[in-house]
Amino acid sequence: MLDDQALLAGARQYEEQVLAEIYDRYSPSLYRYSVRLLGDPDVAEDCVAETFSRLLRALRAGGGPRTHLKAYLYRVAHNWVIDYQRHMQKNEVPLDAEVAEEDQNRPGEMLQEQLDREAVRSALFQLTPDQRQVIVLKYLEELSNDEVAAALEKTVGAVKSLQIRGLASLKRLITAPEQLS
Repeated sequence: MLDDQALLAGARQYEEQVLAEIYDRYSPSLYRYSVRLLGDPDVAEDCVAETFSRLLRALRAGGGPRTHLKAYLYRVAHNWVIDYQRHMQKNEVPLDAEVAEEDQNRPGEMLQEQLDREAVRSALFQLTPDQRQVIVLKYLEELSNDEVAAALEKTVGAVKSLQIRGLASLKRLITAPEQLS
């Protein structure tokens, strides 16, 4: 298994095997990240595809990451999600969503789970972009403070500060959303 520097060196040479390894290594976590932010598996697949397409275009143009490949990919995916959200209307919970056969006996629980996910997603998008990215990368993607700092191009201290303020705002938004409307 190659480290990020070896992967980047091979990617800059367009080595097919290295590019495939980059995709295999990072696409599952980028997909999970995108699904969490977007709530739509199909759109998340588009996000992952576009993230790797942008990486290839950047490498072809002589740009792209010099270090921290993983952080770079998360930053590209995050930017794509933000762009997508700007162009979409406010998310609504679909009432006619298909129900899996094994879950048909608990539609009330499923609806509540969906509403809870939508409430958290909505609250996340009320945070500043940096706070949202810190929370998602740190707690949902389980990146270290150093990795989050690299993804945001900030210091670890700034990441910790964003984390504290973001968690406080998120708690306020989730526990008392009617007071903030």
